[in-house]
Order: sequence, then C-alpha cells, then structure tokens
Amino acid sequence: MTTVALKDVTKIFQDGTVAVDNVSIDVNDGEFMVLLGPSGCGKSTVLRMVAGLEDPTTGAILLDGDLANDLPPRERRIAMVFQDFALYPHMSVGDNIGFPLRLSRVEPMARGERVADVASALGIGDVLARKPNQLSGGQRQRVAMGRAIVRRPGLFLMDEPLSNLDSGLRAELRAEISGLVRELGVSTIYVTHDQAEALTMADRVAIMRRGVLQDVGTPTQVYGRPATLYVAAFLGSPRMNLLEASVYVHLDRYVTLNLGDQNLYLPWDDIRARAVAHYHGERIVVGMRAEALTPVAPNSPGDVLQGRIRYLEHHGHESLAFLDIGATAVVVDEMGQAPAEQASEGGPLRRFGHAVQRLTNRGASAAAVQELGPSRSRTSVLSDPGRHHRRPAELAVRLAPYPNVQSGTSLSVSVRMDALHFFDDRGDRIDVGWR
Repeated sequence: MTTVALKDVTKIFQDGTVAVDNVSIDVNDGEFMVLLGPSGCGKSTVLRMVAGLEDPTTGAILLDGDLANDLPPRERRIAMVFQDFALYPHMSVGDNIGFPLRLSRVEPMARGERVADVASALGIGDVLARKPNQLSGGQRQRVAMGRAIVRRPGLFLMDEPLSNLDSGLRAELRAEISGLVRELGVSTIYVTHDQAEALTMADRVAIMRRGVLQDVGTPTQVYGRPATLYVAAFLGSPRMNLLEASVYVHLDRYVTLNLGDQNLYLPWDDIRARAVAHYHGERIVVGMRAEALTPVAPNSPGDVLQGRIRYLEHHGHESLAFLDIGATAVVVDEMGQAPAEQASEGGPLRRFGHAVQRLTNRGASAAAVQELGPSRSRTSVLSDPGRHHRRPAELAVRLAPYPNVQSGTSLSVSVRMDALHFFDDRGDRIDVGWR
C-alpha cells in the first residue's frame, strides 16, 4: 500500500488565485482520510496534485517517502474515482471495468477473471454486458469503483463520488465503499462537502477553508473538540450555537460568562476556568451544541437559560426549538468572503488555530501572497463585519417530536457546562490542552 505526505504545499493558478495555501497532511498506510470543506475550498485541487494532474507551486508531495512532484500520473500507482463517473458510453460494463488491465496488456483470460471477481464483489456481476446508459446512477458508480479497484492500486483518490446520487442511495453506497476500502486495506483520500460522509466514513478528517487547513483529527476529535471557530460552526446538525460572551473572574470562586441578558457560571474547579480567566473584561465566543441543552422546569437549579421560542422545526423523530435568550450570535461565513470594499485590498493574512491561515482574496496575486507575512496582525472575529456578522442568537434546542409548545412559548434549558466550547476573538480554541 501507499503512504502520502504533503509538506507545505501551495497551489497558485496563473490568474493569481490561491487554491491551496501551505497545506501539510500525512496519510498513513491503509488509512481512510477525508478532505472536507465547502465548494471552492481547494480540496479537489489537493486531490489532483496527489494524482499528478496538477503541479504544486511550492511544497513537496511524497509517496511512500519518495518525492513525487515530477512523477507522471501513470507511475504513481493511483486509481481515481470521479464525481461524474467518467465511463466510456460505447463500452460494456465489463469492458469499462477491464479497460485499465487492457492498457496494461493483461492477458484476456486473466483480465476476465479479475473483472468478474470485482463485479461480483460490487454486486454488478449480472450487468457486465450492458452499456452505461442502461444502468442506474448507483450501478454506474459501482462500475467506476470497479474500474479503480481492478487495477489493485496502492492509493484510492475519490472526488465526491456520491454527490450526484439521491440521499438514500448515498447512504447505501457510503457503507459499501467504506467497508470495501477497509477490506482491501488500500490507503484512500476521499473528497466531500458532506459532513455526514466525512464523520461516518473517515479514519481521520482534514477540514479546509479557502485553501487553508483548519483541523485534522478523528471524527470524534474534530466534532468534540474543534480547533477553530470555523470547524465548530461547520460540523454538526443543527449547527453549534455560537454566542458572544463577556468574561468576569471571581477569583477562587467562578468565572461569569455574561451572554447579554443572562449569565452562566464556570466553576473555579473546572480545569478550563484558568484558561478562560485570562480574558477577564474581554469578549470571547462560547459554543454549545444542541445536545448540551436540556429543557427543564422554570426556576430549576443549576446553570439555566430562559428564552422564548421564536420558531419550531419538526423533523419527525425530533423537533428543534429556536430560543431568543437575549444574547448575540457569532455567525461564521462558510467561505469567509471579504466585503466588496475590501476586495481590492488583498484581504488579511492571519493565523487561525494552530495552522497558518492565509485568508487572501481569491483574486490576490502571487506577489501579494509573498508580501503578506506571518507578522500581519490577525482580525478579531467579534469586530470584523466582513467575515462574521452579529445578530440576535437563536439557541437551537432538541425537543420530543411534536411537543406541546408553540412559537412565543417560554422555555427554560439547563446547560451542561462541561460540554461548552470556548474560542478567543480570533477564532482560536481556548483550552488548557488543545486536544
């Protein structure tokens, strides 16, 4: 099998677009690595550079420890599955699957045996004589997978292979792909914008934003302890509630988190209290997921927030209530686009999390990228209206299906203080030990 290492890889296109910015990722032998992020964040460009279809502007790509920047695609022992299937319409299913073996001059008898074995494993052994236009979307994707598998590659690259399928079929193929890849033991880099795919399929997830790596870890790590405010906002359904809070320290007693009209109290014996206490008199961002909130009776003891239901969403198995608690929300733009009046200025360069985050505009020139250095001051997420907007918070709370409440009803929720997330005004996680 194959290991992959990207070392400080940057890709700048001829028009000056910075597609990938100083990304470093390691993929272990047999590991299923998922690149996750919104459209246009650079994840497919990373995949194409690993495949040899794009050349990195700077940085190194290592396959099994050997530099592969100048290695042609055919010599990389890589199989790629594309979003649009990319099947030959004039060939049968069997010929499509066996085409790589034909190019490699494998004997017809051996080729037929390998095609039959792969087709049987994928559940398409009975359609080998059909043409692609006679197949369903799921069958076509299995054919594309079979063509990749039959080569017995050292590395699978998958570029959003399920995005053209309906939700039910995506869930079915998600399980099949994950199980098959692990059975084969082949290292895999899988690109998607669907967090459900990432969290259910991956051994590790690498989250990208505008070409910059935001976080890398197991699904449990990136969901449970996101490295940056962006990762916290991007993962989860419903999204994490992100609230602006002012910090006041009562030494050796507790830390008050003022959310506008209400307060939460972080006990001094909580190991995180010392880290948060450094921000006395300042504003931070407090994140709380819906599962950290439990409806309780009014005037219940403990850390309780009171609110009025703005609206309800019914999802069959549960309902979501959105409360107005008199707090201010911090909303992270997915793409982080600068406002129009700032677009010509090249956008700021800042560190975001533990990785260097160059948030240059998509039209910035290579010269501008070189000019902006790590010493450039970072922008506060609580004061930059171009990337983060302030609005009244709507606290998402999970309720039973079709509860006996309606819009305008008062609701009290208990807050699990041990499940809160804290971020400073630059979007970095506040923690005594980052992970």
